[in-house]
Amino acid sequence: MTAASRFPSSAPSHQIIRGTLVSDGEVVEDGLVAVDGDRIAYAGPANGFDPEEFEGFQSAIRLGIPSGSYLFPGLVDVHCHGGNGGDFPSGEEASARKAVEFLHRSGTTTFLASMVTAPRADLLRGIELYVKLVDEALVAGIHLEGPFLSHARCGAQNPDYLLEPDLELMDELVGAAAGKLATMTYAPELPGASALVDLMTSHGVTPSLGHTDCDDATATASLAAAREGLESAGFDGVSSLPTVTHLFNGMPPLHHRASGPVAACLRMAQEGKAVVELIADGTHLDPSTVATVFQLVGAGNIVLVTDSMAAAGLADGNYMLGPSPVTVSGGVATLDATGSIAGGTSTLLEVVSKTVAAGVALPDAICSATAVPAAVLGLSDEIGGLRRGLRADVVVTNEDLELTGVMRNGQWLS
Repeated sequence: MTAASRFPSSAPSHQIIRGTLVSDGEVVEDGLVAVDGDRIAYAGPANGFDPEEFEGFQSAIRLGIPSGSYLFPGLVDVHCHGGNGGDFPSGEEASARKAVEFLHRSGTTTFLASMVTAPRADLLRGIELYVKLVDEALVAGIHLEGPFLSHARCGAQNPDYLLEPDLELMDELVGAAAGKLATMTYAPELPGASALVDLMTSHGVTPSLGHTDCDDATATASLAAAREGLESAGFDGVSSLPTVTHLFNGMPPLHHRASGPVAACLRMAQEGKAVVELIADGTHLDPSTVATVFQLVGAGNIVLVTDSMAAAGLADGNYMLGPSPVTVSGGVATLDATGSIAGGTSTLLEVVSKTVAAGVALPDAICSATAVPAAVLGLSDEIGGLRRGLRADVVVTNEDLELTGVMRNGQWLS
């Protein structure tokens, strides 16, 4: 066996990584991941791996991982607007590629490029770019956060471009996306929202209820219709479930005489009929709220997201979220025009760390940042876990959940 004291800059064909595995809700204290090219050949207890039984591993590189290191699956973010100065809503290629590189190196090896409410031409330009990046296997798909959202709960969305559901426009967006549009946020109380949901699900687009001022009954009925539509389109399991865009944020608060969409979404998630997003970055939600939702609905019905914008990974200052100026102070991004929170500045690994600090068990936090979002995207046979045959995406951290290495497709990025 040869030895390596650090991650190789060019990936050998066969690599062995040893540490504490956390995947699919389980922990293997003395674990091992064997990588063959861009695939996982083995993942499990170290004493269960015999290199003589795996072709090519007799001379595999054994990577020098410090004692106490964690090995996680590559993280999966279904709601992400950029990072490191790169901004997906702008639809500018150089900016987008800058964000992609940063996100991959930060441990988010799979993500959707999230756009915001914008004029038709800007949406189409962005979609065209992200179809290209999906084809290059840099981005997993597209998330449209708008334009069919509530004026009353628009948050950082530009109200000038909000629309009531327009099926002609939706047809145009779906057509331009050529099957790459994965999810879309919508407000179910808007006129024509039911037909919009039907159109989305018929094209395999997951409806994501959010930026809404609706009541409990409207949210419940819309999520049920979205689930029925996805099932009719041939989806099953978690991939047949609608999602909820950043639960609590962009919707009325839960009130004892007007439960609103929050109660409906929690109930549907607890029943396994919807999946809720949580921006557990310490800014969008109080840590106790995060812990409570995990206790109520379970990790398998939650996806941790960043809602990150261009400032993620950078210092305080002035940035853009699509066409809107944003100021970041103390790590909190706010829209210059209204003072509304304007996306996140944390990486997904930082969100996982803060979720654990809130009292959520590490295996649950990792599950909600890997296996569940992978299932939402219908990619459980490709990503989201450390299992034989899956893509070799591995995040390595120390005991404090600080990043020490990222492998994507069998290649070390950091």
